[in-house]
Amino acid sequence: MCETTNVAIACQGGGSHTAFTAGVLEELLLECDWEDEFELVGISGASGGAFNALAAWYGLVTDGPERAADLVDAVWDDLAASEYSDRMLNSWLTSVNKLAASGFPLPQVSPYQVPGKEIGKERIREVLEAHIDFEAIPDYCRLNTPELVVGTVNVNAGVFETFVDEDVTVEAILASAAVPNAFEAVEIHGHYHWDGLFSQNPPVGDMMHQPPERKPDELWIIQINPQEFTGEPTSLEAIADRRNELSGNISLNQELGFIEQINDWVEDGKLPAEEFSKTDIYRIEMGRDYHCSTKLDRDPDFIAELIDLGREQGADVLAER
Repeated sequence: MCETTNVAIACQGGGSHTAFTAGVLEELLLECDWEDEFELVGISGASGGAFNALAAWYGLVTDGPERAADLVDAVWDDLAASEYSDRMLNSWLTSVNKLAASGFPLPQVSPYQVPGKEIGKERIREVLEAHIDFEAIPDYCRLNTPELVVGTVNVNAGVFETFVDEDVTVEAILASAAVPNAFEAVEIHGHYHWDGLFSQNPPVGDMMHQPPERKPDELWIIQINPQEFTGEPTSLEAIADRRNELSGNISLNQELGFIEQINDWVEDGKLPAEEFSKTDIYRIEMGRDYHCSTKLDRDPDFIAELIDLGREQGADVLAER
Protein backbone atom coordinates (compact mmCIF):
# COMPACT_ATOMS: atom_id res chain seq x y z
CA MET A 1 0.00 0.00 0.00
CA CYS A 2 1.27 3.46 -0.89
CA GLU A 3 1.88 5.91 1.91
CA THR A 4 -0.62 8.72 2.28
CA THR A 5 0.32 12.26 1.28
CA ASN A 6 0.56 14.70 4.17
CA VAL A 7 -1.48 17.80 3.35
CA ALA A 8 -1.72 21.18 5.06
CA ILE A 9 -4.44 23.65 4.06
CA ALA A 10 -4.05 27.42 4.55
CA CYS A 11 -7.14 29.65 4.29
CA GLN A 12 -6.49 33.29 3.39
CA GLY A 13 -8.63 36.00 4.98
CA GLY A 14 -10.83 38.45 3.14
CA GLY A 15 -14.12 39.09 4.90
CA SER A 16 -17.23 37.76 3.20
CA HIS A 17 -15.15 36.67 0.22
CA THR A 18 -13.97 33.78 2.39
CA ALA A 19 -17.35 32.15 1.77
CA PHE A 20 -15.48 31.05 -1.38
CA THR A 21 -13.15 29.12 0.93
CA ALA A 22 -16.14 27.33 2.44
CA GLY A 23 -17.07 26.03 -1.02
CA VAL A 24 -13.50 24.91 -1.73
CA LEU A 25 -13.25 23.11 1.61
CA GLU A 26 -16.57 21.36 1.03
CA GLU A 27 -15.26 20.01 -2.27
CA LEU A 28 -11.91 18.96 -0.82
CA LEU A 29 -13.45 17.35 2.24
CA LEU A 30 -16.05 15.37 0.31
CA GLU A 31 -14.11 14.40 -2.81
CA CYS A 32 -10.62 13.61 -1.50
CA ASP A 33 -9.80 10.20 -0.06
CA TRP A 34 -8.80 11.14 3.50
CA GLU A 35 -8.31 7.52 4.54
CA ASP A 36 -5.97 6.04 1.95
CA GLU A 37 -4.63 8.88 -0.22
CA PHE A 38 -4.33 12.00 1.94
CA GLU A 39 -3.79 12.84 5.58
CA LEU A 40 -4.56 16.33 6.83
CA VAL A 41 -1.72 17.34 9.15
CA GLY A 42 -2.60 21.01 9.55
CA ILE A 43 -5.12 23.69 8.71
CA SER A 44 -4.73 27.43 9.27
CA GLY A 45 -6.64 30.63 8.68
CA ALA A 46 -6.68 34.35 9.20
CA SER A 47 -9.72 36.59 9.65
CA GLY A 48 -12.66 35.05 7.76
CA GLY A 49 -10.36 32.21 6.76
CA ALA A 50 -10.07 31.34 10.45
CA PHE A 51 -13.85 30.69 10.61
CA ASN A 52 -13.48 28.13 7.84
CA ALA A 53 -10.33 26.52 9.23
CA LEU A 54 -11.89 26.15 12.67
CA ALA A 55 -15.20 24.72 11.37
CA ALA A 56 -13.43 22.24 9.07
CA TRP A 57 -11.03 21.14 11.82
CA TYR A 58 -13.76 20.75 14.43
CA GLY A 59 -16.01 18.79 12.09
CA LEU A 60 -13.14 16.47 11.12
CA VAL A 61 -12.00 15.67 14.64
CA THR A 62 -15.52 15.15 15.95
CA ASP A 63 -17.15 13.16 13.15
CA GLY A 64 -15.15 13.10 9.91
CA PRO A 65 -15.12 14.85 6.49
CA GLU A 66 -18.88 14.89 5.87
CA ARG A 67 -19.54 16.53 9.21
CA ALA A 68 -16.75 19.03 8.51
CA ALA A 69 -18.28 19.99 5.14
CA ASP A 70 -21.73 20.40 6.72
CA LEU A 71 -20.32 22.51 9.54
CA VAL A 72 -18.46 24.91 7.24
CA ASP A 73 -21.66 25.44 5.27
CA ALA A 74 -23.75 25.87 8.44
CA VAL A 75 -21.47 28.59 9.80
CA TRP A 76 -21.85 30.66 6.64
CA ASP A 77 -25.59 30.04 6.53
CA ASP A 78 -25.81 31.62 9.97
CA LEU A 79 -23.42 34.48 9.16
CA ALA A 80 -25.43 35.52 6.08
CA ALA A 81 -27.79 38.47 6.48
CA SER A 82 -31.08 36.58 6.26
CA GLU A 83 -33.44 38.61 8.42
CA TYR A 84 -34.96 41.82 7.05
CA SER A 85 -33.30 44.20 9.53
CA ASP A 86 -29.93 42.53 9.01
CA ARG A 87 -30.29 42.72 5.23
CA MET A 88 -31.02 46.46 5.45
CA LEU A 89 -27.98 47.01 7.67
CA ASN A 90 -25.83 44.90 5.36
CA SER A 91 -26.95 46.87 2.29
CA TRP A 92 -26.20 50.17 4.03
CA LEU A 93 -22.74 49.10 5.20
CA THR A 94 -21.78 47.78 1.77
CA SER A 95 -22.90 51.02 0.09
CA VAL A 96 -21.03 53.18 2.60
CA ASN A 97 -17.88 51.11 2.16
CA LYS A 98 -18.06 51.48 -1.62
CA LEU A 99 -18.49 55.26 -1.32
CA ALA A 100 -15.46 55.43 0.99
CA ALA A 101 -13.35 53.41 -1.46
CA SER A 102 -14.32 55.79 -4.28
CA GLY A 103 -13.00 58.78 -2.30
CA PHE A 104 -16.36 60.19 -1.22
CA PRO A 105 -15.82 62.26 1.96
CA LEU A 106 -17.48 60.47 4.85
CA PRO A 107 -17.22 61.09 8.59
CA GLN A 108 -14.74 58.77 10.27
CA VAL A 109 -15.87 57.16 13.51
CA SER A 110 -13.71 54.99 15.76
CA PRO A 111 -15.32 51.74 16.92
CA TYR A 112 -14.50 52.96 20.43
CA GLN A 113 -16.82 55.94 19.89
CA VAL A 114 -19.84 53.79 19.11
CA PRO A 115 -22.03 53.21 22.19
CA GLY A 116 -23.02 49.72 23.24
CA LYS A 117 -21.66 46.34 22.23
CA GLU A 118 -20.03 45.68 18.89
CA ILE A 119 -22.95 44.08 17.09
CA GLY A 120 -20.86 42.46 14.36
CA LYS A 121 -18.39 40.90 16.76
CA GLU A 122 -21.16 39.60 19.02
CA ARG A 123 -22.90 38.08 16.00
CA ILE A 124 -19.73 36.20 15.06
CA ARG A 125 -19.30 35.00 18.64
CA GLU A 126 -22.88 33.69 18.80
CA VAL A 127 -22.59 31.85 15.49
CA LEU A 128 -19.27 30.21 16.36
CA GLU A 129 -20.33 29.20 19.86
CA ALA A 130 -23.55 27.71 18.47
CA HIS A 131 -21.52 25.26 16.37
CA ILE A 132 -18.21 24.83 18.21
CA ASP A 133 -17.65 23.57 21.75
CA PHE A 134 -14.53 25.62 22.45
CA GLU A 135 -14.05 24.02 25.87
CA ALA A 136 -13.62 20.63 24.15
CA ILE A 137 -10.87 21.76 21.79
CA PRO A 138 -7.98 21.01 24.21
CA ASP A 139 -9.26 17.44 24.66
CA TYR A 140 -9.35 16.83 20.91
CA CYS A 141 -5.87 18.33 20.52
CA ARG A 142 -4.47 15.58 22.78
CA LEU A 143 -5.41 13.08 20.08
CA ASN A 144 -3.57 12.63 16.79
CA THR A 145 -5.44 15.51 15.14
CA PRO A 146 -4.37 18.04 12.50
CA GLU A 147 -2.65 21.14 13.80
CA LEU A 148 -5.03 24.11 14.00
CA VAL A 149 -3.48 27.57 13.53
CA VAL A 150 -5.14 31.00 13.69
CA GLY A 151 -3.26 34.19 12.77
CA THR A 152 -3.44 37.62 14.39
CA VAL A 153 -1.16 40.62 14.82
CA ASN A 154 0.10 41.75 18.22
CA VAL A 155 -0.76 45.46 18.20
CA ASN A 156 1.54 46.35 21.09
CA ALA A 157 4.65 44.41 20.06
CA GLY A 158 4.13 44.96 16.34
CA VAL A 159 4.69 41.30 15.44
CA PHE A 160 2.77 38.35 14.03
CA GLU A 161 1.12 36.14 16.63
CA THR A 162 -0.52 32.78 16.10
CA PHE A 163 -2.79 30.71 18.30
CA VAL A 164 -2.26 26.98 17.92
CA ASP A 165 -4.41 23.99 18.90
CA GLU A 166 -5.70 24.31 22.49
CA ASP A 167 -4.98 28.06 22.45
CA VAL A 168 -7.65 28.57 19.77
CA THR A 169 -10.49 30.12 21.75
CA VAL A 170 -13.44 32.15 20.56
CA GLU A 171 -11.47 35.24 21.62
CA ALA A 172 -8.58 34.18 19.35
CA ILE A 173 -10.96 33.85 16.39
CA LEU A 174 -12.49 37.26 17.14
CA ALA A 175 -8.99 38.74 17.39
CA SER A 176 -8.11 37.33 13.98
CA ALA A 177 -11.18 39.08 12.53
CA ALA A 178 -10.82 42.38 14.42
CA VAL A 179 -10.63 44.84 11.52
CA PRO A 180 -9.26 48.03 13.20
CA ASN A 181 -11.70 50.54 11.72
CA ALA A 182 -14.70 48.30 12.44
CA PHE A 183 -13.96 46.42 15.66
CA GLU A 184 -12.19 47.14 18.92
CA ALA A 185 -8.93 45.27 19.47
CA VAL A 186 -9.19 42.01 21.41
CA GLU A 187 -7.11 41.67 24.55
CA ILE A 188 -5.49 38.26 25.11
CA HIS A 189 -2.53 37.48 27.39
CA GLY A 190 -2.30 41.09 28.51
CA HIS A 191 -1.87 42.70 25.08
CA TYR A 192 -4.07 43.66 22.14
CA HIS A 193 -4.70 41.93 18.84
CA TRP A 194 -5.95 43.06 15.43
CA ASP A 195 -7.04 41.37 12.25
CA GLY A 196 -4.84 38.57 10.91
CA LEU A 197 -4.92 40.26 7.49
CA PHE A 198 -2.05 42.43 8.74
CA SER A 199 0.12 39.45 9.54
CA GLN A 200 0.52 35.98 8.08
CA ASN A 201 -2.37 35.81 5.68
CA PRO A 202 -2.78 32.91 6.09
CA PRO A 203 -0.33 31.42 8.61
CA VAL A 204 1.95 28.85 7.02
CA GLY A 205 5.15 28.63 9.06
CA ASP A 206 3.65 26.92 12.12
CA MET A 207 2.37 24.03 10.01
CA MET A 208 5.80 23.54 8.42
CA HIS A 209 7.57 23.20 11.78
CA GLN A 210 6.13 19.81 12.65
CA PRO A 211 7.91 16.49 13.33
CA PRO A 212 9.28 14.85 10.15
CA GLU A 213 6.46 12.30 9.99
CA ARG A 214 3.89 15.13 10.14
CA LYS A 215 5.60 17.58 7.80
CA PRO A 216 3.36 18.52 4.85
CA ASP A 217 4.23 16.94 1.51
CA GLU A 218 1.78 19.34 -0.08
CA LEU A 219 0.53 22.78 0.96
CA TRP A 220 -2.85 23.82 -0.45
CA ILE A 221 -3.41 27.58 -0.35
CA ILE A 222 -6.97 28.82 -0.71
CA GLN A 223 -6.24 32.33 -1.97
CA ILE A 224 -8.89 35.03 -1.86
CA ASN A 225 -6.93 38.00 -3.22
CA PRO A 226 -5.95 37.94 -6.91
CA GLN A 227 -2.22 37.49 -7.34
CA GLU A 228 -1.91 39.39 -10.62
CA PHE A 229 -3.37 42.62 -11.98
CA THR A 230 -3.46 43.72 -15.61
CA GLY A 231 -2.55 47.34 -16.38
CA GLU A 232 -2.28 50.25 -13.96
CA PRO A 233 -4.88 51.04 -11.27
CA THR A 234 -5.69 54.73 -11.75
CA SER A 235 -9.11 55.42 -10.23
CA LEU A 236 -9.49 55.71 -6.47
CA GLU A 237 -11.62 52.57 -6.46
CA ALA A 238 -9.07 50.57 -8.48
CA ILE A 239 -6.23 51.81 -6.26
CA ALA A 240 -8.17 50.87 -3.11
CA ASP A 241 -8.95 47.44 -4.54
CA ARG A 242 -5.35 46.66 -5.51
CA ARG A 243 -3.94 48.02 -2.26
CA ASN A 244 -6.33 45.78 -0.36
CA GLU A 245 -5.28 42.77 -2.43
CA LEU A 246 -1.57 43.42 -2.02
CA SER A 247 -1.86 43.84 1.74
CA GLY A 248 -3.24 40.31 1.92
CA ASN A 249 -0.78 38.69 -0.49
CA ILE A 250 2.66 40.10 0.28
CA SER A 251 3.19 38.30 3.60
CA LEU A 252 1.86 35.06 2.09
CA ASN A 253 4.26 35.29 -0.84
CA GLN A 254 7.19 35.86 1.51
CA GLU A 255 6.39 32.67 3.41
CA LEU A 256 5.89 30.67 0.23
CA GLY A 257 9.12 32.06 -1.17
CA PHE A 258 11.02 30.66 1.80
CA ILE A 259 9.42 27.22 1.29
CA GLU A 260 10.39 27.31 -2.39
CA GLN A 261 13.96 28.20 -1.42
CA ILE A 262 14.08 25.19 0.91
CA ASN A 263 12.72 23.04 -1.93
CA ASP A 264 15.55 24.23 -4.20
CA TRP A 265 18.18 23.45 -1.55
CA VAL A 266 16.70 19.97 -1.05
CA GLU A 267 16.79 19.31 -4.79
CA ASP A 268 20.39 20.53 -5.01
CA GLY A 269 21.44 18.32 -2.10
CA LYS A 270 22.42 21.29 0.06
CA LEU A 271 20.21 20.07 2.94
CA PRO A 272 20.23 16.61 4.54
CA ALA A 273 17.39 14.49 3.13
CA GLU A 274 16.75 12.84 6.51
CA GLU A 275 15.83 16.20 8.03
CA PHE A 276 14.39 18.16 5.10
CA SER A 277 11.95 17.29 2.32
CA LYS A 278 10.15 19.12 -0.47
CA THR A 279 6.71 20.61 0.01
CA ASP A 280 4.74 21.08 -3.19
CA ILE A 281 2.58 24.22 -3.22
CA TYR A 282 -0.84 24.39 -4.85
CA ARG A 283 -2.92 27.58 -5.03
CA ILE A 284 -6.69 27.47 -5.33
CA GLU A 285 -7.67 30.96 -6.47
CA MET A 286 -11.05 32.59 -6.90
CA GLY A 287 -10.37 33.51 -10.51
CA ARG A 288 -12.99 36.24 -10.37
CA ASP A 289 -12.68 39.89 -9.31
CA TYR A 290 -15.05 41.55 -6.87
CA HIS A 291 -14.96 45.11 -5.56
CA CYS A 292 -13.28 45.35 -2.15
CA SER A 293 -16.49 46.79 -0.66
CA THR A 294 -18.15 43.40 -1.13
CA LYS A 295 -15.81 41.95 1.50
CA LEU A 296 -18.44 43.24 3.93
CA ASP A 297 -21.40 41.97 1.91
CA ARG A 298 -23.31 39.18 3.68
CA ASP A 299 -26.24 39.09 1.28
CA PRO A 300 -27.37 35.42 1.18
CA ASP A 301 -27.36 35.32 -2.63
CA PHE A 302 -23.82 36.70 -2.75
CA ILE A 303 -22.64 34.22 -0.10
CA ALA A 304 -24.23 31.38 -2.06
CA GLU A 305 -22.55 32.59 -5.27
CA LEU A 306 -19.15 32.56 -3.59
CA ILE A 307 -19.66 29.10 -2.09
CA ASP A 308 -20.71 27.73 -5.48
CA LEU A 309 -17.64 29.32 -7.06
CA GLY A 310 -15.49 27.69 -4.41
CA ARG A 311 -16.97 24.29 -5.15
CA GLU A 312 -16.28 24.78 -8.87
CA GLN A 313 -12.68 25.92 -8.35
CA GLY A 314 -12.03 23.13 -5.88
CA ALA A 315 -13.34 20.56 -8.35
CA ASP A 316 -11.23 22.02 -11.17
CA VAL A 317 -8.05 21.89 -9.09
CA LEU A 318 -8.68 18.29 -8.05
CA ALA A 319 -9.38 17.32 -11.68
CA GLU A 320 -6.17 18.97 -12.87
CA ARG A 321 -4.16 17.46 -10.05
